[in-house]
Amino acid sequence: MTKAFVMVAGVIAVMTAGVWLAGAQAPAPAPAQKIGAVDVQRVLARAQGGVAAREQLEREKATMQKEMDGKRVEIEKLKEEIEKKGPLMTAEVRRERQDLFERKRRDAARLADDLQKELEKKEAGLLQKVLVDLASVIDRVGKQKGYLLVVERARGGVLYVAAEADLTDEVIRAYDQDVQAKGGKK
Repeated sequence: MTKAFVMVAGVIAVMTAGVWLAGAQAPAPAPAQKIGAVDVQRVLARAQGGVAAREQLEREKATMQKEMDGKRVEIEKLKEEIEKKGPLMTAEVRRERQDLFERKRRDAARLADDLQKELEKKEAGLLQKVLVDLASVIDRVGKQKGYLLVVERARGGVLYVAAEADLTDEVIRAYDQDVQAKGGKK
């Protein structure tokens, strides 16, 4: 190869490298992607809507408990009557009272199961309503704060969340404001 050829090849290489380096500027840094977390259980425990739902559920549970207590007292009285007066009763009357006792005991057990299912259904309904409302609040807060992703802290398997990424308190405040704006009827 001639000296001129090597020199031209070197100049071309230098020019190509210069063009390549000029075009290969560092890319602009991507905007920061923020990820946040919300402790939904804490929101349910502290936000007005969650507290109101829990209080409503407790009132209904107390009413159901009163009904069950009345049945229990009735059954205990019947059992006591059979135990105390049983020896004085005729066999037929004792058998009738015993059958009545068993029937009332079964009815009470069935009622307890029904009330428990009803309570669970009401709890699920109240929780679902609160979670639907809460989802819109979380969506709004996440968008306002520029978060790319908001995860549920406990069920999301999140082991660490920096304080500035924990939106729970802010979500509670926003949710409470929504509840107050709607007249406290969550």
